[in-house]
Amino acid sequence: MIDILVLYYSRHGATEQLAREIAMGIDSVKGACARIRTVPPVSTTCEATAPDIPTDGPPYAELSDLKECAGLAVGSPTRFGNMAAALKYFIDGTAGAWLAGDLENKPFCVFTTTSTMHGGQESTLLSMALPFIHHGMLWMGIPYSEQALNDTESGGTPYGASHRSGPKGGLPLSEHERQLARAQGMRLAKAALALQTLNEG
Repeated sequence: MIDILVLYYSRHGATEQLAREIAMGIDSVKGACARIRTVPPVSTTCEATAPDIPTDGPPYAELSDLKECAGLAVGSPTRFGNMAAALKYFIDGTAGAWLAGDLENKPFCVFTTTSTMHGGQESTLLSMALPFIHHGMLWMGIPYSEQALNDTESGGTPYGASHRSGPKGGLPLSEHERQLARAQGMRLAKAALALQTLNEG
């Protein structure tokens, strides 16, 4: 059994919904298991700290999660066409993993949520992928053979799963968004299993 890390930051829950759909896709692949982790928010108050264990939801990610995973799904809400500061802060602290090559030759995917249709989903996904390309990872998008990618009228891109949550963040995931998130999780898990042989050789 291999672990696929689903790492995300979610302010109001929309990105968490997408993360859980991706995790369901991962868990549907025999031999793969989703390990869900989040990151604490960044505070504007000097010396403010979050508790070591969140009051609810999944545990906070640790660098050991990166080393132990066979694949990685990374998600964030969009902030002006880029990932949220909380996730960027965590990623900026992975230099040790980069030096050790902990993520080399492992597959990864990215996902995001926005309140509006043209709120920067694709630029967020593209910029979120860059640090993991530097880590030597292999980017898994969503191919157009997934029919929902052609049919969706809300979220979903070839760069990664996405969701339009609405101006007040209350829109549930559409059926196409769910299908694409699960398909992305399945594709990531299958790639990670296939790459196990390559990485062990």
